[in-house]
Formats: sequence, C-alpha cells, structure tokens
Amino acid sequence: MQVSIACTEQNLRSRSTEERLCAGGRGVPAQGGAGNGGHQPPKGARGLVAVAGLRAPGQNLPHIAFLLRESTGLATGMKYRNLGKSGLRVSCLGLGTWVTFGSQISDETAENVMTIAYENGFNLFDTAEVYASGKAEKTLGNILRSKGWRRSSYVVTTKIYWGGQAETERGLSRKHIIEGLRGSLERLQLDYVDIVFANRMDANSPMEEYDPNFRLLLLEEIVRAMTYVINQGMAMYWGTSRWSAMEIMEAYSVARQFNLVPPVCEQAEYHMFQRDKVESQLPELYHKIGVGAVTWSPLACGLITGKYEERVPENCRATIKGYQWLKEKLQSDDGRKQQAKIKELQPIAESLSCTVAQLAIAWCLRSEGVSSVLLGVSSAEQLIENLGAIQVLAQLTPPVIQEIDTLLGNKPNTKKESRA
Repeated sequence: MQVSIACTEQNLRSRSTEERLCAGGRGVPAQGGAGNGGHQPPKGARGLVAVAGLRAPGQNLPHIAFLLRESTGLATGMKYRNLGKSGLRVSCLGLGTWVTFGSQISDETAENVMTIAYENGFNLFDTAEVYASGKAEKTLGNILRSKGWRRSSYVVTTKIYWGGQAETERGLSRKHIIEGLRGSLERLQLDYVDIVFANRMDANSPMEEYDPNFRLLLLEEIVRAMTYVINQGMAMYWGTSRWSAMEIMEAYSVARQFNLVPPVCEQAEYHMFQRDKVESQLPELYHKIGVGAVTWSPLACGLITGKYEERVPENCRATIKGYQWLKEKLQSDDGRKQQAKIKELQPIAESLSCTVAQLAIAWCLRSEGVSSVLLGVSSAEQLIENLGAIQVLAQLTPPVIQEIDTLLGNKPNTKKESRA
C-alpha cells in the first residue's frame, strides 16, 4: 500500500482572480479595508469570506470551483489544489516514502524530513504496504503518533497490491484489498486512510487478455471492494496507480452502473523523460470524469539532479539491494543520452536562478490535471531545495516551456496545453 497526507493548518489565500472579485466593490476587501467597516476578517477566515463574496447576486456558483482550483498558504507559500474534481485539497508537493522510509534513511532523519515538510505546508504523505516490507508504513505511523498533529490536518494515502508471500496476500481480490488495508491501518496506527490506491492492475488477470465481459467482472470486484472499505470508514476515497486510461474509464463506468464509488485519481510516473500518459491521456479523463493525477519520480530516480553524471555515487538508491535495474538503466545508451539532455537544461535553470532539480519539479507542476507531485528525499537539505520549485513555477512562461520542449524533443501530441 501507499500512503499520502494533506494539511489544512495553513491559512489560504486564493490567487489573483479571487482577490480581484473580493475587492470588486461588494464590501469584501481583498486585504481588509474600508469595505468591511474597517475590520479585518478573523484570522484564517479570508478564504471563507472570499467564497461567500462570490455568492453575491449575479454571480454563478460554478465559478467558485474554478477559483478554488489553486490557493496559496499565507504562512508557507505552499500551493493547494483539488484532488482531481473531488473536494479534497492537497498540497501541490507531497512527501513520498518509497525507498527512503524504513530503508535508506534512519527513523530520525525521516522524522526530521517529515517535520520540515509539514511545517512548510506539505499535506500529502504517500506510502505503500510493499515499501520496505511494511516498515515504511510503521515509520510513518510512529512519526504521526509522536508529533500529535490533528488527524484532520493531513491526508494519508496508501497503496494495495503486494502484501505477503502467500497467494492470497497480494493482488486486487476483494479479500486482499480489505485485509491488506486493515494491515496497513494497523502499521500506520490510524483509524482510516484518506486515499487507498489499487497499485497497478492485477498481473494475474491482465485486462487485455480477457473478453470485455470477463474484464468488467474483474473490475467490478475491485470497485465493490473499494466501495466497501469506504463505506466501512477505512478510507475516504480510492484511486488507481499505474492503470491505463482504458482501465480507469471502465472502472468509472462500472461504478456508475452499479451505484458504487468511482476512483478520484491516478498515481503515475511523470518526469521530463516520461510524458505521454500524464500529458496526452490523463487530461481527457480529468475533463470527462474528474480523475486527477498524483505523480511520482519527478527527478527520474535522481537522474535529473545530475548526480549520476560521472559515476554512481555510494549510498544512493541505485546501489541499494534490489535496485540493480536502476543502475543498468543509468548506464544504458538511453541513460547516457538523457544525462546529456540534463547538461543542456543547465543554462535554462541558471537563467531562472534555480537548480535543474527545481526546474524539473516546477515543470511537472505546470501540467494540467496534476494535483500533486510526490517527492522522495533522503535529507532535509534535498527537501528544502525541492521546495524552491514552487517559486520557479511562476517563471515557466510559454517561451520557457517551448525552449524546454525543443531541447527534450519528446513532447507528445496533446489537445490541451499546460495550466496557466
């Protein structure tokens, strides 16, 4: 399973459109002025006042959803977005636990990283039942328990698929979805997770090998099991991870046909060298059925940082047992070509006064339909550097994006351009 967390501690300030409307002579000042009898709204209430102002006569309520798409934490500068078209608000940057928690880094480092993330507005913490054989969930749960943060102030997500060694302890059967989630909750020391992900389609039942009727029966079992855990209070939402667009659409159709709960988001790999799915397939799902995207590996397992340019350094994930595939990928012809592209990105990053890593993360954030980008860091220093991507996002103008696309030479055909 994989887990994610969303915070609501920070006061929110909507972007310029909402501020202009709130200051538009209807008695709701943007920064607190004469329009409210000279009184400031209560601390933390600006967002509520702004939304209330939008309900004035002559204004359409659907416009509120647009304005709530992205807002900024006053104290931290963190940006918050809706998870797809659901009402759940998540930070645009989330903290992942793959490789790091319970494995690559100590529990003390994990707590330090998580504390810095939370205090800087992160509200999404992601894990999975398979990460470090369950140790990642235990580490995350221990930290949450020791910090004592309000449960309502963060969102935790976890993924189900690989559990134990027995045949019944993995896959997406009703049995494993329910029992696997119970195991995750026990390790996390939580009553519920906010999102439970079906982590890839079941390898024992590949969808393309079956006729449509049998495929729908397999999907129905998954959707019914997810609906059950939500109805039982074990999860708030469910999503998919590494599913195809066709599988997601069919799961949505099954949910609608039987009055069940549909998925709200897909978790997908996305970075400068892995673009097609997030840029050409998921936007259509976002517009048609409201499925958002939570993306992972924005730095391509560290490749985009440039640290593998000369050699594979010690104590990196490419040297960890079980990650030989990453080392081989880095040393392949494609890996060397990609590293050459990273060098060419350096002048663009320098012109924006940022690092290549910050540029790459901001580049992911600019994509339409992306609700949150998960970061995997092994130190507080890496986390703080990656946080700077939020400031870079505003500098990614169409000419800059065009320059990056020309350099990469791998832009997929899309109907929509990136978010403004």
